[in-house]
Amino acid sequence: MLIRRALWLILLLALLGGAAGARAQEETAPVRVDGRTIFRVGPADDADAAARAERIEDRLAALLENPRTIAPAVIEASRPDERRITVSAVPIVTITAADAEENVTTVDALAAEWAAAIDVALREGRERRGGGLSDVWLLVEAAAVRLYESARTILPRALATVFVLLLFGVIAIATRFLMRRLFRLILRDRTLENLLTQVIYYSIWVLGIIIAVNALGFDPQSLATGLGLTSLALGFALQDILSNFISGMLILVLRPFELDDQIVIGDTEGSVEQIDLRATRIRTYDGRLVLVPNAELFTSRVTNNTASPVLRSSILVVLGYEEDLARAARVLLAATRTAEGVLEAPPPSTLFRELANNTLAIEVRFWTDSRRSDFLASSSAVRLALLEALKREGIALANPAFVTLEWGKKSGQRTEGSELTTDH
Repeated sequence: MLIRRALWLILLLALLGGAAGARAQEETAPVRVDGRTIFRVGPADDADAAARAERIEDRLAALLENPRTIAPAVIEASRPDERRITVSAVPIVTITAADAEENVTTVDALAAEWAAAIDVALREGRERRGGGLSDVWLLVEAAAVRLYESARTILPRALATVFVLLLFGVIAIATRFLMRRLFRLILRDRTLENLLTQVIYYSIWVLGIIIAVNALGFDPQSLATGLGLTSLALGFALQDILSNFISGMLILVLRPFELDDQIVIGDTEGSVEQIDLRATRIRTYDGRLVLVPNAELFTSRVTNNTASPVLRSSILVVLGYEEDLARAARVLLAATRTAEGVLEAPPPSTLFRELANNTLAIEVRFWTDSRRSDFLASSSAVRLALLEALKREGIALANPAFVTLEWGKKSGQRTEGSELTTDH
């Protein structure tokens, strides 16, 4: 997994860094003969580096195609701070003080070096052509040489980048593991532990990526400029990512909910397993894992069922008019207090809620633990206790004739039954 991440990061850096790398290379351009680089030149007054290099290459190629004997390169002083290299009376390149400064040498020393390189390149080029090689083969050979030179330049950087990313990946994972162990000993707040661990983990990765960019030969500042990080287009492209990242940081700092809290957002309800910087993991009560983007969590209405340690539930008991309402309320209240999971404080209570044509309703209210498992278990225990108490005291639930709609039955079919509903 770590190696795959490293390879993806290298590919991303190579694709995104192409523009920045090309911009950095615009300052100098290689002069090649048959694909072989003999030296690099910078821009001149009348041309940029690439155009200047192409012009030199065209002149050398013309000399190689000429069947006449090629004379050695001659250095001429065109100006006090300039030297001109000619071959067989053909001007090849003019060396300026800027070229000498770029190569950290003098104009004369650089002229001698480039003249020698030109002589060697022309001699070898003439030998290749004298060996009976076709133009097609020369082009293939030139392409192969360019590929080899590129690989020789890029491969060490790519290996260094892989090593850097692997190293910082291992450091990040090890640090996260140690931080979790340490924070569990000194912190009792899992949400704060999660925040600090993720900040440290991703900070190490960011540092590793910056060093990897340098290993690839790119200046991070130039890379950022080449990618146009300040441009409006990239801002729109990264809008969702940045929004989720910032929302994740705000959720971890402001803590509208914490790890293990049971929340409801839209149609999703469950326990918070992990708050990452991109999305929050919610485990639903039926075991499914839902990833909710942090931006959606931060901007939507979220119900935190466990923000308070206790939660109130209520059960509606429907009785007939023949029953003693006060006695029934006392029986229901006493039964509720005996049910498992019902808290003594706040105490249970009963309310007269409904006065219908044939029935009356008493609402039984009680408080229990806000965790869903305890809440449901307590509610079930209260229902059982109420039914047993009503049977024991001889109090019957209302048995009116009412209309229900059930699957598989026709609308309007009359069904006899009793009603015991829950509202919370």
